[in-house]
Amino acid sequence: MGNSTVGAGGGPQTDGEGPNSPRGRRPGKQRSFWKELPILIVVALVLALLIKTFLVQAFSIPSASMQNTLQPGDRVLVDKLTPWFGSKPERGEVVVFHDPDNWLQDEPTSNPNVIQRALSFVGLMPSANEHDLIKRVIGVAGDTVECRGTGPVRVNGKALTEPFVFPGNTSCSVDQQGGQFKVTVPPGKIWVMGDHRQDSADSRYHSRDKNQGFVPVDKAVGRAFVIAWPVTRWATLPIPDTFDQPGINTAAAFAPDALGLAGVVPVALWRRGARKGVA
Repeated sequence: MGNSTVGAGGGPQTDGEGPNSPRGRRPGKQRSFWKELPILIVVALVLALLIKTFLVQAFSIPSASMQNTLQPGDRVLVDKLTPWFGSKPERGEVVVFHDPDNWLQDEPTSNPNVIQRALSFVGLMPSANEHDLIKRVIGVAGDTVECRGTGPVRVNGKALTEPFVFPGNTSCSVDQQGGQFKVTVPPGKIWVMGDHRQDSADSRYHSRDKNQGFVPVDKAVGRAFVIAWPVTRWATLPIPDTFDQPGINTAAAFAPDALGLAGVVPVALWRRGARKGVA
């Protein structure tokens, strides 16, 4: 006879050591780390792709056109979130944008390998897309931007103080190729210039393209807000105070639509505070 007894329901009752009891079950076998690793990698890649697509993307600086603000080889992080809420590029921002009309046709292009392209695609490496540029926004829709002689640059009649211009450069370039100009920015466009004024093929020198040198807002990828690499170059990229001077704003300048504004207000307030950061 065993140790089992008859329970109230008439069936045998065990001491709790049966194969179906909690104490009688064998602990489940844990999945091997090597079997879980591919799943973890896929999850990480998907998250990286989502971050790159909707939040932040890294870009590598290939040229000297934004010196000394940005040096060749710097890696910057670009905010891609706020444009989803209707935010438009603002004066003074450093923005990354897609080539609007073959601005880079004479520039050498790199040939990244398959691994570099894949890592760039998911955002684990700076963008391998050689059709992106980075410049500073000088004028937005409705602004009149002007360069006479060596400068200063004037926006809506207000002279800009530009300590970010490359040492030894003048704010305006004295030449007949586009350095002397007076333009009014049309709706849906921005006017951009490099901080290295005498070494930047920017809006000034593309007045004969289909956009007359202006960059369509829908070509903007986002605002570069921090130098992330190398660590010795870490710095934020605030909007210089000169773009906030009284009288520079115009009634013609476009604002985000009502729906976008609701999402942008908190970010706009944050940006306003960030403008007082590192120059």
